[in-house]
Amino acid sequence: MSTIPQSAGNSSNLSPLLAGLFPAGVVAVESREPGDPALLLPAEAAHLGRAVAKRVQEFAAGRLCVRRALHEYGIDQFPLRVAVDRQPVWPEGFVGSITHTAGLCAAVVAESRTIAAVGIDTEIVGHVTPDIWSTICVAREADWVNSLRPSVRAAAVTLIFSAKEAFYKCQYPLVAEWLDFHDVVIESESWGQRGQNAGPILIRATRRLRFEEHALLPIIGRYQFHEEFVSVGVALPQAANILVK
Repeated sequence: MSTIPQSAGNSSNLSPLLAGLFPAGVVAVESREPGDPALLLPAEAAHLGRAVAKRVQEFAAGRLCVRRALHEYGIDQFPLRVAVDRQPVWPEGFVGSITHTAGLCAAVVAESRTIAAVGIDTEIVGHVTPDIWSTICVAREADWVNSLRPSVRAAAVTLIFSAKEAFYKCQYPLVAEWLDFHDVVIESESWGQRGQNAGPILIRATRRLRFEEHALLPIIGRYQFHEEFVSVGVALPQAANILVK
């Protein structure tokens, strides 16, 4: 991978913590600062339209994280355009995913010859408010949350929410299927009762998904609680993709 310094003004950095959510071969980059729209390439800035300032900064931060990640593969100044379905248009031979929340933006990129699909999501613990828990959780997940100490239930639901978002981002570029929160169920044996801050999760389907044409479910993801955040990564290695086909 390239060791050339990143371009001037790009404050994003490689993130070993987030890379640890994925198999080898996935580059993870994070930024803790609002993105500077002046650093966007013209083809990227063309997608902003009349977006409000917050959205512009998020968009720019995501593009700068991607630019830093692609730099590791020797790709510079690639404009990450937006497709009709609002998905990023990655360079040929690459897959990726972007997440942003208050105080943190991140992107992951991998070569498609090794990773068929990838998704990342980061959320602020507790920002998923109780009034929407039933929208997010199936009955099995709600039972698990209710079995936990009241003080950690908000963190558990945030983990479930983030895991479903990461899985959605992973599967959509492969199959273009819209999912509801109740279409999958998240299982974690390593967090909650034992209080671990990082570990694996299982993602199971509650109905037949198009994604199952590419991978056997459940699929394993990984989570990490860090600072006020929880981050989840989901990836489909090409080996698993080939096995199903």
